[in-house]
Amino acid sequence: MNRFAALSDSTRLRIVELLGGGERTAGAIGEHFPVSAPAISQHLRTLREAGLVQVRVDGQRRIYSLDPEGFAEMESWFARMRDFWKSGLDTLERALSEGDKK
Repeated sequence: MNRFAALSDSTRLRIVELLGGGERTAGAIGEHFPVSAPAISQHLRTLREAGLVQVRVDGQRRIYSLDPEGFAEMESWFARMRDFWKSGLDTLERALSEGDKK
């Protein structure tokens, strides 16, 4: 799933925000939501498949954390978009300034 699509769901977005405060077990994440444990597991799976969350095994527990690589790729995309819009807006500003002078 596309990273942005994965974050379009409010539950998954909130899970990412929670993990921004540090790693957590699925149970600890689930305590913040009025949904079943299997539903939380499905959301975590979607986030893992999108490259936003990683999991490590600690005995019988699964510990979830943010995946820095996934967010680095998103930041790279944002940087490209900022460059695109900055150059386009600079061009628009010049055109508008020239129009004011005429």
